[in-house]
Amino acid sequence: MSEINFWEIESELPYDLICGVDEAGRGPLAGPVCAAAVILPKGLLIPGLNDSKKLTDKRRRELFPIIQHEAVSFGIAFASQEEIDEINILQATFLAMRRAIDQLNPKPDFALIDGNRETDFGVPCKTVIKGDSLSANIAAASVLAKVTRDNWMIEAAEKYPGYGFEIHKGYGTKAHYAALEKLGPCAIHRRTFLKKLYG
Repeated sequence: MSEINFWEIESELPYDLICGVDEAGRGPLAGPVCAAAVILPKGLLIPGLNDSKKLTDKRRRELFPIIQHEAVSFGIAFASQEEIDEINILQATFLAMRRAIDQLNPKPDFALIDGNRETDFGVPCKTVIKGDSLSANIAAASVLAKVTRDNWMIEAAEKYPGYGFEIHKGYGTKAHYAALEKLGPCAIHRRTFLKKLYG
């Protein structure tokens, strides 16, 4: 990835404080969805920063404190599995994103949202498909959201042993389905994601 491309989207916008917003955990069968919003100093290059899905767990964890230290501001927020079941995963993702943006101080002038769906985030915004590999701010947000959610699931594994949450982080792996068959769902499972299993 060239350095220019990583700031190309931001450089074309007439705003000083631009936040990037991304989420982790839309697909899993268990646990919350986590969103992060990050405002980096314009033009800042953090070596090794990329879409969190393209980074190793070790690299994400190395970048996590660097992003927090370098950011003008950042926010990290969840929408719970209960909220996901109540309002659906898309609306819950928007809710987590709004909560993350609301934590930012100073407030952003503009938000770049990873993906192709948007709602009223209380700030002018633009969606960017594959934004986590095109925008430094979105990439930074993707790392904060992913590491935070992974940590949440690792802690949940201690509370709900036997499901392997510390390994698959709630995603629908063979081992996870096997555990569900054996143990049934626990308190952090998304009931609406298990309808095919349990009707």
